[in-house]
Formats: sequence, structure tokens, C-alpha cells
Amino acid sequence: MTFDLEYNSERPLMIIPEYGRHIQKLVDHCLALETKDERDKMAKAIVDVMGNLQPHLRDVPDFKHKLWDQLYIMADFKLDVESPYPQPSKEELQEKPEGLAYPKSASRYRYYGNNIQTMIDIALSWEEGEKKEALVFTIANHMKKCYLNWNKDTVDDAVIFKHLFDLSDGKLDLRNTEEELSESKNLLRKPRTQGQGTTATKGTYKKPQHSNQNKNRKRY
Repeated sequence: MTFDLEYNSERPLMIIPEYGRHIQKLVDHCLALETKDERDKMAKAIVDVMGNLQPHLRDVPDFKHKLWDQLYIMADFKLDVESPYPQPSKEELQEKPEGLAYPKSASRYRYYGNNIQTMIDIALSWEEGEKKEALVFTIANHMKKCYLNWNKDTVDDAVIFKHLFDLSDGKLDLRNTEEELSESKNLLRKPRTQGQGTTATKGTYKKPQHSNQNKNRKRY
């Protein structure tokens, strides 16, 4: 008696290996059925079995839709059955997603971060007035703080005003202003923790003295 061994390398390639070869054989058998009623019944049975094999898909929204799409994929989009969902196309599956745009950042002055550019854009959208002027100086002070945190040194206000001018494309110009930004020591001042700055008072507690009577008491 001889047996013909079947090696995995000689078997057809499984499209979705997670479901195993038995599910793939069921799909192939469903494709070979002659009547559509038989294919409909078997396709629904296959989807139910697939759902039992992948119970984690029950937490996925529209998990039934996902199972039917996978059934069509394993059938190479050749399965003609009545599905509760529209049949996907091979072109739609193979279509490449659109590229994501990289976030815009101030590449020249990375130490300011992206939030500074967002604040500058908001300031540019405001109407001229005292509120906008106050916002611009707030941005400049924050830029000075970011610069000091990065450089760990002092910085002249003219440098901050020039960087603000560059980041706003020349629309926010404080280079000729006579007002000054906050001092560096105030921007880098650490918040005072609870109890900081108070002097410890000397304790008045005295160690109790044992009386001579207790000291000289005889033990029996």
C-alpha cells in the first residue's frame, strides 16, 4: 500500500492564512457549486464559521461586513452570491491610500515648537487693536522663554523680535518697538513649592529627665 503525501509547498497559496486551509477549501467548494441558492446558503455558513474562528472581530464595528469582504477576497472576487453588503472590487482593495502631509514646522527655529506657529497664525487673523498687540507681546515673551530653555543663556530682545518677524512672514514687526520683554530671570523663575522660603524654627522640646528616685530604685 502506498500513500501520496501532500506537502504544503505543493498546495495552492492561501489568500488569508489566518482562517486556515479548511476555510479556503470551503470557499473553493462554494465557487464550484452550480446553483446560486446553494452558493448563498454555503456562503452564509462560511461567514458564520469565520466569525467563530475570529471572535475578536465581534468588537470591531460592522464585523459582519468585514467577514463578507474577506470571503470575497478569498474567492478572488469571483463569488456570485447575495450579500447583505456591496461586493468590493479588486481595484478598490489594491488602491494605494493617499499620502499624508507632513506637519508644518518652523524648521529654522525648531526650539520654539509648532505651537508658536499656531499662535502666530491666530494673531494674524485678529483685527488691529490693543488685544492683538497684547497677544503679540505674549507670544514674544513665550518665544523668549522657549529660547532660554533651549539655550540656557541670555538672549537679547532684538533676536526674539527678528525671529517673530521671520515666522510671521514680516507681518508681525516689533523690531522698532521701545517696549521690552520680560526679564530672563522672571521667565525662568521656578515655581515656589509649598514650605519653600520659610525658616525652620528651633524646637523647644526637651527630653524628659528621669528622677534620681527612679534611677536609684532597687529592683527586687
